[in-house]
Amino acid sequence: MTLSKRKGGHASLQGKKPSNTAKLKRPVTNNPGHIKNRLKRSEMYGKYLLEKKARKRQSRIQREKEAEALGEDAPSRKNTPRTLDNTRESEVTTVHPGDEEVLADEEEDEFAPYFSDEIRPKILLTTRPCPSAELFHFIADLMRFIPQLYYYPRKSYSVKEICAFGSNRKFTHLIVLSEKSKVCNGMLISHLRPSTAANGLGGPTAFFKISNVIPSSDVPNNGAATSHVPELVLNGFTTRLGHRAGRFLGSLFPHNAQFQGRQVATFHNQRDFIFVRHHRYVFEEGREASKETGKKKTKARLQELGPRFTMKMRWLQEGTFDTQFGEYEWFHKRKEMDTTRRKFHL
Repeated sequence: MTLSKRKGGHASLQGKKPSNTAKLKRPVTNNPGHIKNRLKRSEMYGKYLLEKKARKRQSRIQREKEAEALGEDAPSRKNTPRTLDNTRESEVTTVHPGDEEVLADEEEDEFAPYFSDEIRPKILLTTRPCPSAELFHFIADLMRFIPQLYYYPRKSYSVKEICAFGSNRKFTHLIVLSEKSKVCNGMLISHLRPSTAANGLGGPTAFFKISNVIPSSDVPNNGAATSHVPELVLNGFTTRLGHRAGRFLGSLFPHNAQFQGRQVATFHNQRDFIFVRHHRYVFEEGREASKETGKKKTKARLQELGPRFTMKMRWLQEGTFDTQFGEYEWFHKRKEMDTTRRKFHL
């Protein structure tokens, strides 16, 4: 083997043929996204999917053989995908079922009379000054969604004045809607009923960011809501703060549900986003008949009534609305609290 120089001063090997191992070929099992030719890339991608499916099938057969050989001692190998929910960071304030301390606190908080049906909520609803005409469609949906909801125009009154007005007229809650680009983007909820404390203040007050508003008329296959009191479902509130937020929202509804209306109001918390839905149970006669009785089976499904929107709590304040002297129980600080996508507060 001799070394010879080409033009340009580069050396080359002579007298030895390159071996087959010297040719670098990407295996078919790799995703062929690097191939520039579209037809060749499509052909190789088809082979890649077939090989991937075959490996997956072979792995499943191997697991079944191992489980059959071990019998009852076979470990459970159900593959669950990793999500933000099941990889959530542990929260020290997480409430475990049957926690006696939490149950004792909730029996004495300001929302206990609502959950024991001692007090029936009566809610005053208003808006920011000069609301758009489109906001009134959302107001009409809320009035069909929440029982005992009464709308009053804002005019030039401040929120503090409206709180005093509502308390004097025995309203238990105040809801103030804000909007941006003719769509509701914020909801202030204040508990007005005087507490048992010596100062006689109401509260708490919370502000929720509103997004993804879909009116009842735009919900696919929507039904018409009736005046029946709906059942209330509070789901996914796992921390002490989440329990307080869930009970606050639950105090907006009476707790003597009229089941003949078959309506359900749902507040589902997932990753600190509270999804609000309004459904009705619908019972239909199925096609198949029961072998025992010979009668056709009855099937149940949910029909959405609307509206549909999402809430995200920004702050929770003691007492009624007071931005100057009010004390905050909790305030969402993005830079300090949103350090990771797997940390949730509710």
